[in-house]
Amino acid sequence: MTNFFSALSNLFKPAQPKYPPDSATEPAQITQSKVLVIVFDPVMDKATGVTLSQRQKWYRPADLITGFMADMLQVSGGMARYQIVQRVDVDEFPAKTDGFRYSPQTYLDVLNGVTSPHVPQEVNYNAIITKYNILQRVAKGEIDEVWIFGFPHAGFYESTMGGPGAFWCNAPPLKNTEASKRRFVVMGFSYERYIGEMHESYGHRAESIMEKTFSKLSGGANLWKRFIQYEKTSPGKAACGNIHFAPNSQSDYDWNNPNPVQSECYDWQLNFPNFKGDVRTVGPSEWGGGDIRAHHKWWFNHFPRVAGRKNGIHNNWWQYVVSPQQVIL
Repeated sequence: MTNFFSALSNLFKPAQPKYPPDSATEPAQITQSKVLVIVFDPVMDKATGVTLSQRQKWYRPADLITGFMADMLQVSGGMARYQIVQRVDVDEFPAKTDGFRYSPQTYLDVLNGVTSPHVPQEVNYNAIITKYNILQRVAKGEIDEVWIFGFPHAGFYESTMGGPGAFWCNAPPLKNTEASKRRFVVMGFSYERYIGEMHESYGHRAESIMEKTFSKLSGGANLWKRFIQYEKTSPGKAACGNIHFAPNSQSDYDWNNPNPVQSECYDWQLNFPNFKGDVRTVGPSEWGGGDIRAHHKWWFNHFPRVAGRKNGIHNNWWQYVVSPQQVIL
C-alpha cells in the first residue's frame, strides 16, 4: 500500500522545468571543441606525387585551418576555442552515395568542362563515419566535431549534424548516428576557396543552430529573429542582418551596397542584453566594403557573449554554435 501511495504521489508531482531559471550573473562559458580534420587530396600523378591541391595551385589546408581558428578566437572574444587533435590526409577521391569514385582523369574532365559532374553528387557520409570511427570517438569524448576538406564536386555539405536529436544544420541530419551519444557537426570546407568562404559555411551552421535554439520563443523574446533583421525585410528596424545580408543589403552577398541605413548593430555589440536604443547610421565601410571575410568577421563579432541567461537561453550564443549539444529541444 505504501508503494502504491508513493507511486501516486510521484504521478502528481509538478513537472520539473525543462529550462534552467533566468540569471543575470551566470558566467559566459568558454567552449572548447576537439576536431578531427580529414583532408581528401588525391595524388594526381603517381610519378611526381603531385596532389590535386598542388596541381591546381589551390590553398594549403594548414593555412586555412590556422587562419580560420584565429579568426574564430578573435570574433568570439575567446569564447570559441578549437583544437585539432588529429589530421588525416587521404590519397583518394571519396565515394559517392552510389559507390562511384572519380579517378584523376575523370575528375579533371569534369573540372575542364569535358564531362558533367557525376550524379548523384552527394558523398557517402556513412562510409567516412565508419572508416574513421567517428561515432565511437565522439561518444568517448575524443573528438567533438569533424572538419573535412575537399574540392569542387566532392559532394560535401557546408555543414551537417549527427547524433541523437540532430537537427537541420544547413543540411538534413545524418541518419543512423545515435551511437555517438552526443550531437556533433561535420563541416565541409574546400581548399579551392579561402578563409572567407570557411566563415560562410560556418555562418550557415550558426544560423541553423541559433534558429533552433530560439525556436520555442516568439515575439520580442526571440532575440535571434531580432538580431538578423535588415532594412529590406524590416524597414526602420535593421540590426545585424544574416550571413548573406548586411544591414543595408538588397540581395544576397550585397556587402558593398553604398546606401547607408539606420541600424541597432552597435547596441548589440556594446550593450546586450540591456539595449539602450543605440541606433546609428551605418554603411559598407563598417563591414569591409564588400570583402567576404571582413563582413563575416564583423557579423560574428556582434554575437552576444556576455554573462546571464534569459528564457532559458545563455547570453553567450557561442556556447550553442560551438556545442549544439547544449541546445534544449
